[in-house]
Amino acid sequence: MVAQFFSKLSQNYIELLKDDEYYDVTIEVGEDPNVKIFRAHMNILCYRSPYLRRALASNKKNNDNVLSHIKLPNVSPEIFQIILEYTYGGILSLDEKDTSDFIKVLATADILSLQELVDYLQVYLIENKSEWLEQHFEYIQQISSQSNNLLKLQEFCTNLMVQSPEKVLKSLDFTSFPEKSLISLIKSDDLQMKEIEIWEHVLKWGLAQNPTLIPDPKTWSDDDFKTMKNTLQHCLSFVRFFCLSPKEFSQKLRPYQKLLNQQLYEDLLNFYLDPDSVTSHNIQLPRKIKIDENIEEVICSLIVNSGIISTISRWIDKIVINNNNFNESYLPYKFELLLRGSRDGFTPIKFHELCDNKPNTVTFIKIKGTEEIIGGYNPVIWESPQSACWCESSDSFIFSFKNKNNFKDAILSKIVYSEYALWFGSVAGPYFGSDIVIYSSKESADYNTIKYRKRRYEKMIRDCVGEFAIEDYEVFHLIKK
Repeated sequence: MVAQFFSKLSQNYIELLKDDEYYDVTIEVGEDPNVKIFRAHMNILCYRSPYLRRALASNKKNNDNVLSHIKLPNVSPEIFQIILEYTYGGILSLDEKDTSDFIKVLATADILSLQELVDYLQVYLIENKSEWLEQHFEYIQQISSQSNNLLKLQEFCTNLMVQSPEKVLKSLDFTSFPEKSLISLIKSDDLQMKEIEIWEHVLKWGLAQNPTLIPDPKTWSDDDFKTMKNTLQHCLSFVRFFCLSPKEFSQKLRPYQKLLNQQLYEDLLNFYLDPDSVTSHNIQLPRKIKIDENIEEVICSLIVNSGIISTISRWIDKIVINNNNFNESYLPYKFELLLRGSRDGFTPIKFHELCDNKPNTVTFIKIKGTEEIIGGYNPVIWESPQSACWCESSDSFIFSFKNKNNFKDAILSKIVYSEYALWFGSVAGPYFGSDIVIYSSKESADYNTIKYRKRRYEKMIRDCVGEFAIEDYEVFHLIKK
C-alpha cells in the first residue's frame, strides 16, 4: 500500500517559504525602482531549477557565513513570487491575472528551466487563450522564437501563419520576424498564400533589414544587389519560383534576377519560354492551398467539381499525381465558362461564336445515361475556317472520369500524332483528333454525329467505342491566376 499526502506536504513547503528563520539564500529580483529581496533555501532551489543550481554553484555561502546571493534583474517581483510558490508547493496561482501575466510566468519558467511548468502553460494558453494569442501574435512570436524550449508555442505561431497568413503577414509588422521564423513559414507546403505574395513579403522583409536600400531595384548598384542577396540567402531556396505565372515572372521576379543564382534564373527563363525544357533544379510542387468551400460556385459548372478541376490543372502543368499530392488542391487557373450546351445550345455555330480565338480551353462532356465525363484540352485556339483542316498541338490531351466524385481513376490520354491533334471546321464542335468526334450536317443544326474511338491519342478513355449521346457539355477558358 502506498499513501500519498501531497496536499499537506505542499502546505508545509509554502509555510517554509514564508518563514524568515531557516533561509540560506537571498535573491534580488527586478530593477530600480521595483526591486525586492526574496529569502529562499538552496537545497530546494537546486533540485527544482537547473538554472538556479548553476547560479548557486558559483555563488555558494562563504566560510564567513555570508549568505549566497543571486540577482534576477529581468524578472518582476510579482512574477517571481508566483514562480516561488510553484517551486516550493507545486501551486500555480494565476486567479484574476491577465493573460499577459501567464506569458510572463511562462517566460520566467523557461529561463529557470522549470520544464513541467513550461509544458503546462504552453498547452493551457493554446487551448484556453488562443484568441488572445492571435491578437498579440507579434509579441508571442517574438518570445517563442527566442527560446529553443517553447516548441508548442512556436508550432502554434507557425500553424497560425500558415493557415491564416492574412492575420499575420497582412496585418502585423512581420518584418521584425527573426530569419528562422520567416524560413519556418515560407518552407511550409501548407502555407495558404499565392507564391507571388510570398515572394513580395520576402522582399519586404529583406528591405526592412536594409533600411538604406531604396525599394526600386532599378536604382540598385551591384553592391546593393549583393547586400540584399546576402540578406536573403537562406530564404530564396524556399520560394517556389517555378510556380509563378509568366506575367508574375516578368513583372515581379525579372527585375530582381541578380538576387538569384545565374543557372536558376536561366532555367526559369527557359521554363517560361518553353515549359517542356529540362532543368537541373528540383522544381517543388505548388503549395497545398485549401479548396474554397464555394469553389463549385466559382467554377460555375454543372458537370464537374473541384477535384476534377484540380486534376485537369495538374495535367496541364505536367505535374505527376501520386499518393503524396492526390488529395491536395491545385487551382492555379481561373476557369471562365464560355459555353454550356443546356444554356447556349448544341450547335457548331454557337460553339464557334462563344469559343473561337480563345487559347487554353477545356471541354467537359457529360455522357447521357451514365455518370461518365469525357473531354479534352486545347492549348491553342478553336477556329472555323472555310476549308476544314487539322491543327497541330503537342500539348493537347483528352481524358475521362467515371463520375465527378471519382477522379482517382481518371484516364489521361496524351496526343501521339500531334499534327492531327485538333480538327477545325465550321460544322464541327470540340473535335479532338479522330477520337472525340462532334459535328453536325450544318452550322445551325444540333450535333448529329457524336462518337468516341481511339485514333490519334495514346490511351483508350472509354470502355466502349462508337456513338454516344450528350446530356450536357461545357467549355471553359483557362486564365492563369
